[in-house]
Amino acid sequence: MASLGKALIFFGILLVVLGFIFSVGVKIPWLGQLPGDITIRRESFSFYFPLTSCLLLSLIITLVLYLFRR
Repeated sequence: MASLGKALIFFGILLVVLGFIFSVGVKIPWLGQLPGDITIRRESFSFYFPLTSCLLLSLIITLVLYLFRR
């Protein structure tokens, strides 16, 4: 049962961090408009894939998790 408690605490902290990122992420103007983010606009169709932004966020999250595990 102790491992279940630790897992629930970890997921709770993860949800708090994700909530903070979503609430502050709107205020970061350059996020989602980096070079390498793919935008295709047609008459009745638009497609947006933030490739560079996803890679940058993945790198930051990986570094943070690496530092917490040490």
